[in-house]
Amino acid sequence: MQRFASRHPIWTLVIAIAAAALLWLVFAPWPDGLEDAIGRKRIFLNAVFGGITLGALYFLVAAGFTLIFGLMRNVNLAHGSLYLLGGYVGFEISDSTGSWLLAFPVVFVLVAALGLLMQNQVFRRMEGQDLRQTLVTIGISVVLADLMLWIWGGQSYTILSPEWLSGPTTLPIISSIRDSGEVVYLRYPAVRIAILVAAVVVGVAMWLVLNRTRLGMLIRAGVDDREMLAASGVRIQYVFLAVFGFGAGLAGVGGIVGGTFQSLSPGEDTRFLLASLVVVIVGGMGSIPGAAIGALVIGLSEQLGLVYAPTYSVVFTFLIMALVLAFRPQGLLGDRR
Repeated sequence: MQRFASRHPIWTLVIAIAAAALLWLVFAPWPDGLEDAIGRKRIFLNAVFGGITLGALYFLVAAGFTLIFGLMRNVNLAHGSLYLLGGYVGFEISDSTGSWLLAFPVVFVLVAALGLLMQNQVFRRMEGQDLRQTLVTIGISVVLADLMLWIWGGQSYTILSPEWLSGPTTLPIISSIRDSGEVVYLRYPAVRIAILVAAVVVGVAMWLVLNRTRLGMLIRAGVDDREMLAASGVRIQYVFLAVFGFGAGLAGVGGIVGGTFQSLSPGEDTRFLLASLVVVIVGGMGSIPGAAIGALVIGLSEQLGLVYAPTYSVVFTFLIMALVLAFRPQGLLGDRR
């Protein structure tokens, strides 16, 4: 982030002004003229927080993808299928046991095991062969999609959140001021706030592991020069197995989260694979902070576009990606290699 600011002071200033304007729109009371121009503040706030929580979901899925694709250079186009499979399995566990929290560790272990199998039996035999990896993982995603359609059918499923997270919670953000002068604060679903907090915790933990631990040093060294690291006695294959399994398990956990405040249905695997690709391209390959920023930007653009320009909301995501590719092809926080 500091290197980006030092190299691109103008862009940093533009981003800082945009962030300050967004914070003012969120926390400050709106004058009547502003509400007449863009609508009620409550609608704007719901769109903003909807975009932030959607970005948290995108980050959970894309964080695993940026480890597998951005760091390890494994082209896993079955990542969206791992997301949907995790959601379906999480639904079955939550529905049969009545425990929402129990679904998370079980799904993480099961989907991570599937990821370990893919890494050991598929990617290990195709190291550096991007085209073969692409074709094989497309085939795996088609097979998994058909299997899930056979088992769970074409209907939608929703994972019920626990009672202690059901209902809205009051946030210290002014949504409106009544004629009597009474201040009305924003009420927002508690489960989405919990998911946002969990995504922040996961992101910080991943950044610390990659940048402040010996394991992170081994991962980064293995990406830069695998042969030299292997010659020094490190079993880099086991390290990459663990990273791939963790990324796959994180995608499965994202499926539970997505099924909780959205729904699970055929086609969601393609949607979240595409979203992960866009997030990694915008944020920068292999960058956890970049994935967080990319997910936040894409989530906000989708939700604000749906509210204020629904006809063109789909275009905004690809417009952002095109601008990033045009002016900073390595991504906002990516490094040139």
